[in-house]
Parts: sequence; structure tokens; C-alpha cells
Amino acid sequence: MVHLGFPVTTGGKLWVHKRQRSKQLKLLRSVISQTRILYTNQGGASIEAVRIVGEQLIANLVVTDRNQHQNDAVMPEIKVIAMNFMDMVASLPAMKLDKLYENPFICEAILRSLPALAKKYVMQILYIHNPTPAKMFEEWVLPQGLEIHKKAIDRLLQLRVFTKTERKEICYLLNSTFQSSFQQHLVYGGVLPREPMPPNATGRLPSPEELEAYALGQWECFLLHLISSGQSDKPANISSSMMKLFQRGLLSQRERDGPKLTESGFQFLLMDTNAQLWYIMREYISSSEERGEDRSDLITFLLELSFHITGQAYNINTLTDDQRSTIKDLADLGLVKLQQGRKDSWFIPTKLITNLSVSLTDSSPRKEGFVVVETNFRLYAYSTSRLHAEILRLFSRIEYQLPNLTVAALTKESLYTAFDSGISSEQIVSFLQQNAHPRVAEKIPSVPENVTDQIRLWESDLNRVAMTPAHYYSDFPSKDVFESASDFARGYRGGLLWEDSKSMRLVVSADVHMDMRKFLSGQTK
Repeated sequence: MVHLGFPVTTGGKLWVHKRQRSKQLKLLRSVISQTRILYTNQGGASIEAVRIVGEQLIANLVVTDRNQHQNDAVMPEIKVIAMNFMDMVASLPAMKLDKLYENPFICEAILRSLPALAKKYVMQILYIHNPTPAKMFEEWVLPQGLEIHKKAIDRLLQLRVFTKTERKEICYLLNSTFQSSFQQHLVYGGVLPREPMPPNATGRLPSPEELEAYALGQWECFLLHLISSGQSDKPANISSSMMKLFQRGLLSQRERDGPKLTESGFQFLLMDTNAQLWYIMREYISSSEERGEDRSDLITFLLELSFHITGQAYNINTLTDDQRSTIKDLADLGLVKLQQGRKDSWFIPTKLITNLSVSLTDSSPRKEGFVVVETNFRLYAYSTSRLHAEILRLFSRIEYQLPNLTVAALTKESLYTAFDSGISSEQIVSFLQQNAHPRVAEKIPSVPENVTDQIRLWESDLNRVAMTPAHYYSDFPSKDVFESASDFARGYRGGLLWEDSKSMRLVVSADVHMDMRKFLSGQTK
């Protein structure tokens, strides 16, 4: 049973769950003893109390200390992709969205996905049941933060966490379903719809190391198949539904040629693992109607899974038919491990699925890297993973491979190949920075500046020449006809691209070509 153990406030009074820790009791006593009210003179004590409690909640949602050093170059895709996932949640009809909010774990996942200021707004009015004036929210931020304030409010309205009322003035009210579910979640903790199976019913379960190795192997198999999609051999452990999922933007299929990676596919391979998972989850949910599954039920199930305990066994008999089908697909990716006993079958969540909700926070843990980049454009990848070598091959030239070391070089030709495939210089730089070996990750910068600058310069070289459809004219019968044609082309904006008056040659844009032909035919008559 999950127990967060956070204090709540009702009717202006503070109540503490009996299992609260002493540290939280001290926090509550300090809140109660405060007499100075911030921002407002009415109900200020409860608002300020909830603000402090909200900060305590946000701190507990983070798995690592906020003061822990993190590389500034962590890839932004995780936030972008997760936000796209939440956009899909926000697109649900109002009735289905309110039904989602009946589940406290969905409420917590939504809270984690919100911008920091939006989280504070939710906690600020969590126990206020009357509409709160919009002016009051604006008073809580400095003038230079109004743009961030507007984005936070827009996000809350988009997800229907806030509802907008306009009578005498604009006010915001917390969604009653979200409010009720989250209040109970804070006090009593969330109760998952299924409990872990007792040890005597399952026998020996995989150790954390074995489970992590299994998850990593399955996920790498998935990505390796994506990289080697043009080859005839296909892994037998990828189900047909996952194979179809490959076709949704990551692979292109032509009649004669085999499947090939699209630009999105190349970019997908350089994403952070959690960003990749959010992308796959979004596409999997988008195709749910094709499989006859309800989208809101699938969202609920997937987000619930992210709050299960890693390494614990859960009985498959507690799942519906649609959920059992989903579990089998997730097992192909390594998000869960399926096991069969004498009587029962069960699934075991891995870190891939349980880290999904954690990755929504601003301070999700940074994974350990493996790449060392030197000033001479050499790459040293200290890894035994075949996947890591294949990803490096996308933008570098592999020189030689040892059992636990891959040596590569960043060359102009290898990077041009990557740029032609749709990979940008920023994605390559971000990948190298995010996956920097621990020995160099603490350095600033973790990747030499001369290397990152040169990667960006080589990409800019490709953008110096712009391809414009045009037509070339020569062999004019006289100087007068040539000058008339030049003047005619100048009459169009961007019509005359180049001219040489000495040899009587000119180039006009494709948009002007037909009009130029008509004009010249009239001149020669």
C-alpha cells in the first residue's frame, strides 16, 4: 500500500494523519504558529499552510535531492514528448477526463507533469472550494514571471484541472473530482487495484540485477530491430502489434524496397530512454481504437502501472482481457516480465515502466553515461552494448570495437550522412552530453567546445546553398529583347534570379517561366 503521509487542511484547521513522521509534524507546528499572512488577508493561514505542504509534496515526489548536480545538457525531448502525451490526455472528452481523475494515481501523474508554478497553484487552492480570483494568482508572481504564469494557467485549463468562471470577475476553481481524489490520496495514500502476490505463491522471483538485465535486453532488441529494419531477419519476440507500431512514423515502407528509418526514426534513436518510452506509449494509445480498446481505460492502466513496485509479482487474473493483451505487448519491450507458475501467472514491473511517472518531474535521476569525447574528435564508448555501437554509427565512423570498448571518430562525411538522414547537430551534441562518461560528466563542458562548435558549423555549411527551381534563358536575338526580358522578370518579386548582360543570359524563377514564355513569344513576332 502506498502511503504519502502528507498533512491536509479543512475548514481552516490542520489535521495530521497518525502515521506522519516527526519531521512533518514540526513543519505543521511551524505553519500553525505563523501569524503573518501572505498575499491576502482572508483565509491566508490555510493558503500559506497549503503552500508549505505543497512544497513538501513536490520535494517528496522527486527521487533524488534537488541539490544533486545535474548536467545542463540533459535532452529536452523527455519534457516535450511527455507533454505531447499529456496533450493527448487533455484531448479526451470532459466526461472521460473527469472519470480519469477519479483515480488518485492519475491525479499524481498529472501533477508531476505540470510546470513548477502550476504545481504550486494546485497545492495553494487544494482545500479551497470557492472560486479564486485570477488577480490573486497574479499577485503571487513577480512582474517578470507573468509569462510563466500565463503558461501555467493555460496548462491547468487545458487539462481541466482548473475551470474558469466569469461572473463579476475572472476566477479559477479546482476540478472537484481531481480535488476530492487528491485530498484522499494525500491523507490515506493510494491503493492500487491489485496487491502484490505473497512470496509463497510465486517462489523465487528475479533479483533486481536479473530484472534490469532482462528489461535492458528486451528494450535493446526493440531498438536494434528498428536500426536493422532493412534486413530480412526479424526478432521472433516482437509481436505483430508492436511491428505495426514501428510503421507509425518511425519506418517508411515502399513497395519494392524494404522498410527504412524515417527522419523521425533517426531522431527517435537519439532520444533519452524515457522520452522514447513516452513516444511509444503515445503511439500505442493512439492506435487503441484500431484494436477495439477504450483510450481512457488504456491511459489509466498504463499510468497505474508506473506506480507499481519494481520486482513485485502481480497476478494476471486481476486484469481484464484488454489489459492482458497490453501486458503481453509491454513484455516485448521489457517494461514487464511475465512468469508462469503451477496454478497462476503473474507479471513483474521493471524500472522501465516504474520510472515513467518519475521522469515527469523536473529532477528525474540522470542515467550513467558511457561516452568520452576528446578534442581530436575521437569517441570512446565504454560499453558492451551492441545498441550503443549502432547508435554511434549513425553519426560517426566506427574505427574498431573491443568487447567493452568502441572507438569512433566524428568526421565531416559521417556527420553529413547523419544530417541527410534528418538528425540535427543539436541532437548529436545533446546525445553526447547526456551520455557522457561519469569521469567527464562533472566537467564543464562535458564535451569539448571545439567539437560541438565544429559539429554545428558543418551543419550550417549545408544550409548555405538554397535550392530554388529556376529556368535558364540564353541566345537572345538582340540586346533590346534581352533587356526587355530582364525588365519583365524584375517586375515580379523574386522573379529575376541572375543575369549576365555581356553574354545576354539570365535565370528566372519557376513561377515566372510561363509568363516569360508568353512575353518572349510576343517580342519575337
